[in-house]
Amino acid sequence: MIEDLQLYQDQLIDQIIQLAILEDIGDGDHTSRATIPAAHHGRMKLIVKQEGILAGVHLAERIFAAVDSQLKMKIRIEDGTPVHVGDIAFTVSGPTQSLLQAERLVLNFMQRLSGVATQTSKYVELVHGLKTKVLDTRKTTPGMRVLEKQAVVLGGGANHRLGLFDMILIKDNHVDFAGGVIQAIEQALAYLKETGRSLPIEVEVRTMADIHAILAWENEHHSGTEAPRPIQRIMLDNFSIRDTKKAVELINGRYEIESSGGITYETLRDYAECGVDVISVGALTHQIKSLDLSLKAY
Repeated sequence: MIEDLQLYQDQLIDQIIQLAILEDIGDGDHTSRATIPAAHHGRMKLIVKQEGILAGVHLAERIFAAVDSQLKMKIRIEDGTPVHVGDIAFTVSGPTQSLLQAERLVLNFMQRLSGVATQTSKYVELVHGLKTKVLDTRKTTPGMRVLEKQAVVLGGGANHRLGLFDMILIKDNHVDFAGGVIQAIEQALAYLKETGRSLPIEVEVRTMADIHAILAWENEHHSGTEAPRPIQRIMLDNFSIRDTKKAVELINGRYEIESSGGITYETLRDYAECGVDVISVGALTHQIKSLDLSLKAY
């Protein structure tokens, strides 16, 4: 298990930035070198051209620093802030060639991340006043997950898990390969004991019969003990709203309940009103429209 998660994420972000620089700049920005004197200094400002939630400001600061330590930003609007057309998020000044090298890198990241934050905020607003939280999934852009998940939080959502390493999530294929839902749970518990790990366990169920089996198994093997429940959350996979209500009544608070699969913007509120604790939505990160931003000289 990764002990210092923040350090791990910071290292990932540094690698993402370096890869983006390598991808775009290669052996040099020859257009800027050809047209702008090396000693020239300039200023640019980040202009908002569409309403939404801003994300990526502090990432931009890291990108500018990685391209050239002489580039200096002045932040006017912080990450997670609602923005409007014409707002100026920040200004940046320094060697003009470096500004031009960083321009597209900053915009590519900020436009996408602001799109994720904006999309998330719309879904979160749907469950306003209810206990249900909106979670992301692992349906993220390869190599961009840590940043997109940060953007989800800036939009008011919550993270499900970062990857395969920070939770045991027993899904349908695990159940099928293991020989059944109870066999999968027991093997997961044995694995944690053997390896000395302490990870939360979530189990995906496809039918009411799966839920009955889990409840019966716990009653037989774990009822009356003072130890924490062996699993923490049950995921209702592709349940109808009617069956979700039945499942919530059946589980009756014994586990945290997640709804997932086939839930749309139009039906999310209905699922939340069933009483589930969390709803995971892949669309937060894989069906987004980038926010329109512009980085211009001034």
